[in-house]
Amino acid sequence: MNNDLHFNPFSLAGKRVLVTGASSGLGRAIALGCAAMGGELVVTGRDAQRLATVLGDLQAVSDLPHQAFQADLRETEGRDGLVASLRSPIDGLVHSAGISRLCPTRLMSESHLQEIQAINLQAPVLLTQALLKRNLVANGGSIVFIASIAAHIGVAGVGAYSASKAALIAFSRCLAMEVVKRQIRVNCLSPALVETPLLEATAQVVGSMEAERGNYPLGFGKPEDVANAAIFMLSGASRWITGTSLVMDGGLTIS
Repeated sequence: MNNDLHFNPFSLAGKRVLVTGASSGLGRAIALGCAAMGGELVVTGRDAQRLATVLGDLQAVSDLPHQAFQADLRETEGRDGLVASLRSPIDGLVHSAGISRLCPTRLMSESHLQEIQAINLQAPVLLTQALLKRNLVANGGSIVFIASIAAHIGVAGVGAYSASKAALIAFSRCLAMEVVKRQIRVNCLSPALVETPLLEATAQVVGSMEAERGNYPLGFGKPEDVANAAIFMLSGASRWITGTSLVMDGGLTIS
């Protein structure tokens, strides 16, 4: 047991963390949370202007050499460019980039399915592969995928999205077994509805979300709730956890 009064198992001091989808929503909150815990951040996203804003926010948190790299991770060139920009290994990787589209199965098009799979599954899997092939994830590092409660329960109209997130969880378990020899941990976070721009967009499509809010004993989540869980998974506090998915749903599935 560590008796140092200043010991903080959740500290990310001395750790370098790459966060995808960091230009808004959960990715932005995770990046800022990691910086506040002492981490050096590498952030990436598709929107250069929003990404530049996030980089400025990170620089306001600490004077560490945070970096931003604009890329479309669906494209080989985007992934290769990001990987090439990393001149030394990272200690943490958070795959936060993702999209959700409402579409019942009977109306689902092939392009709808391909778009969701490309962003939610193929991009994070192929980026992780590229980093591992070049030994750019440090021994003892941590990889975190942002999955969804939709991977655990049935939700009408989000079959393609739910399938992509379930596949991500299954992949993460297999990956965890492959990298455990290097003490690299691989885990997923499975949040339910969180108050992000994605939730606001959903509300515009389906109308008021107040009826749905009633199904959450603890209410909808905040981006900071997911960020705190990501910090835990990236830090030494979770050194004995791998191959799992943390359900974060405000009590939805027990109510």
